[in-house]
Amino acid sequence: MKAVILAAGRGSRLKPLTDKTPKPLLRVNGKTLLEHNLDLVKKIVDEYIIVVGYMSDAIIDFLGSEYAGKGVRYVEQKELLGTGHALYTCKEYLPDDFLVLNSDDLFAKEDIEKLIPYKFSILSKEAESDFSGGKINVDQSDKLVEIVEGDHKRGDLVNVGVYKMHADIFNYDLVKIPGREEYGLPQTIISVLRDDDIKIKKANFWIQINDIEGLERARAYLNRK
Repeated sequence: MKAVILAAGRGSRLKPLTDKTPKPLLRVNGKTLLEHNLDLVKKIVDEYIIVVGYMSDAIIDFLGSEYAGKGVRYVEQKELLGTGHALYTCKEYLPDDFLVLNSDDLFAKEDIEKLIPYKFSILSKEAESDFSGGKINVDQSDKLVEIVEGDHKRGDLVNVGVYKMHADIFNYDLVKIPGREEYGLPQTIISVLRDDDIKIKKANFWIQINDIEGLERARAYLNRK
């Protein structure tokens, strides 16, 4: 199984830190965000596929062609057209099962492992405060019903951006994020429900790093460990 790591974004909300350093290479306790996430899945996958865009040379120069004994393949997202588009740039290298995760949040290995038994599954977490993002609605069997983008409340189940998928995803057209010229991965995976179930598993740990406050929260958390 392969891991697709989404690392193409600009990290605009982390400026000025990302003016000269791509967000995945920002360090938390001596290790880059990218390395934290590669380490989480190194015992699960046999190859890393990293989608690069903004400051791609810096990521390629830093990581090289191998990490933890596994090969690293780079795919360039020449236009930053969303997470769905980023994944679809890799489809020729993904013939069967694979993981997808963002390169720049912090997750737990044990949570990611919960996704592995399923053809399609998504990691979620109950929001600890009011939240803007993808709210996940499930049925009584914890299977996905819908993902609703917008402002949500504490306790709502939200998408943390880690997926287990199968190459069958590429049988479906990309779907745009409403009101934007970007193709979202959450919006696209909903199409799978026409033919397959999507299992939702709850995470025990997730630190979202979309601004400097989030980065400092991640550093404080790891300092306490």
